[in-house]
Amino acid sequence: MDLDALGLAAQAELLALGELSATELVERSLERIAHLEGLGAFRVVRAEAARAEAAEADRRLAAGERLPLLGVPIAIKDDTDLAGETTPFAVPGDHRPKERDTEHVRRLRAAGAVIIGKTTTCELGQWPFSESPGFGSARNPWNPDHTPGGSSGGSAAAVAAGMVPAAVGSDGAGSIRIPAAWTGLVGIKPQRGRVSAYPLRDPFYGLTVWGPLARSVGDAALLLDALCGSHPEDVHRLDPPVGSFAQAARRDPGRLRIAVSFRTAFGVPDTVDPEIVRAVERIARRLTELGHKVFPADPDYGPVALGLVARGPAGVADWLDSLPGARPEPRTETEAKVGRVLSRRLLPLARRLDPMLRRRAGRIFQIADVVLTPTTARLPFRVGAYEGAGWYRTQSAAAAACPYAWPWNVLGWPAVNVPAGFSSSGLPIGAQLLGHDSDEALLISLAAQLEAVEGWHERRPPLSTPQAA
Repeated sequence: MDLDALGLAAQAELLALGELSATELVERSLERIAHLEGLGAFRVVRAEAARAEAAEADRRLAAGERLPLLGVPIAIKDDTDLAGETTPFAVPGDHRPKERDTEHVRRLRAAGAVIIGKTTTCELGQWPFSESPGFGSARNPWNPDHTPGGSSGGSAAAVAAGMVPAAVGSDGAGSIRIPAAWTGLVGIKPQRGRVSAYPLRDPFYGLTVWGPLARSVGDAALLLDALCGSHPEDVHRLDPPVGSFAQAARRDPGRLRIAVSFRTAFGVPDTVDPEIVRAVERIARRLTELGHKVFPADPDYGPVALGLVARGPAGVADWLDSLPGARPEPRTETEAKVGRVLSRRLLPLARRLDPMLRRRAGRIFQIADVVLTPTTARLPFRVGAYEGAGWYRTQSAAAAACPYAWPWNVLGWPAVNVPAGFSSSGLPIGAQLLGHDSDEALLISLAAQLEAVEGWHERRPPLSTPQAA
């Protein structure tokens, strides 16, 4: 049995049937992580703790206990508290182990998951790559000379390389969808408030949400089910969904109206890679073949950029100020200064504008059920392309490469990256399906229908271990 090829749902099912043990799965995951250490996917691997959790899961399974993820190894991003481990979020400092799990980690454990480790990211999640001077670089399993994206790049690399069947990432300006696009995965950015990050009550002032990365829609939906739930102290809280997202992945979406858009909040950029344009157009044709009404139409984003400028740097400043003895990169310190001097002053205005922005952008859903756009405008950067670069150069590169994802963070609505093919150089390309308020189930149903004809869940990257950088 090829354990590396088994997805999340398959692993959970075989564990429940007694055809696999949690110990086998965790040992194989640890072997894979060690063999592919050069990809830099993990900041910390909990080998002994994971083995102990696997042994306990096997005892519970043998006793007849059944939970959705009992005994399945999962990775989480290093912006997430895990009891007994630090949360540096790629910034060197005087970090102390956390005493409690983040709320969605508690829910993962309640579903029976084994937390195998914490994955590599960039400093405070700012960039579309997962590299930092203090904690190293994550590399793309499809071509280790290139980044897997960011800031959830370590999580994406771990899943794409078969180290774990699924992982958790966070998305404040595309940080789940961008690495999903650049590693050939499904990445779901849920509705704001769907997944709790308590003790963070309002992470990055509502920009950032946590969600799944997986090779298939069904696996991503199953993980999202486990993550879902609000904490009483969360600023944004939602009622539980009517049905499970795993059920939505098995449901026909019906005939939908799908608007195809290449416009960003700043107009149509002239820097979109032609191969990305062709890939998204091909997905649009596929959707037409599946019986959907597909047509060009653009959301009216209005001054949505104010919502990002007000929240993003202010969130960086807050997080940096909370880290004892923090020693960030100069560009991170610059971002924090912008947050302290400008963004915090803009927050009241940004919040007052939110209802207007949602009304303007939401008009697209009077004529469409789903919006299809590129996930990124460019192919993955080379690892180290912006090493030592200043704030302006890095920020400009990030804005040019990834102009499509962040408006949906400001709006708070759900989005799903789906694999859209490959460039001529063999690098993955992604397209994103954008939904209206709380429309995760519809996006998941549509993505699963597309997956059935595209077959992206069966593709595997070359797995040669890169030389140390």
